[in-house]
Amino acid sequence: MSDPYRVLGVSPNATDEEVKTAYRKLAKKYHPDNYADSPLADLAGEKMKEVNEAYDQITKERKQRKRGPQGGYANSNGYSAQNTEFYDVRSLINAGRIADAEQILDGVPIERRNAEWYFLKGTVLFSRGWLDEAYNDFAAACRMDPSNGEYRAALNQVTNQRNGMFGGYNPNVPQYGGVGGCDLCTSLCLANMCCNCFGGNIYPCC
Repeated sequence: MSDPYRVLGVSPNATDEEVKTAYRKLAKKYHPDNYADSPLADLAGEKMKEVNEAYDQITKERKQRKRGPQGGYANSNGYSAQNTEFYDVRSLINAGRIADAEQILDGVPIERRNAEWYFLKGTVLFSRGWLDEAYNDFAAACRMDPSNGEYRAALNQVTNQRNGMFGGYNPNVPQYGGVGGCDLCTSLCLANMCCNCFGGNIYPCC
């Protein structure tokens, strides 16, 4: 089915209560009793079915997230991505909905922008080819959580991409180790690694 959040007209980071309120409003609008003997009855019935399925899907996903289901992606620190504060953002990036992911991130108050926020913002920027901006956000994530291997791998990634872009070693970029991106194929493969945590490929490998 289509995006359940769009069906209900709410943001992916809406609270459970906001989701429930939106569902009740649409259920009341498209309830079959409102279209008895109406030529729009069939259309309203299909819409009601879509609304019910969207609400069921959202509530199921959120219950699974709270339970911390086995399986799925676990980052280098050993916790499931579904248990992170920005699970919805990761899901949107995985689905290729970069603009939607960035919209949610930009709506987060500055005081709530933790290491994961900077990592995900850097991932959004990296996917658009904005290497300098992505580097700054990955570096911020590493400063805030220096033991996180996921963030450090991303920083290594963009560092090597920038070095390759500028023709080799760049003395203005701190070196964190990692593999150098010497040619186009290597660079694309390295870029591909940056989104492995989302289960998809931002850049196709050659």
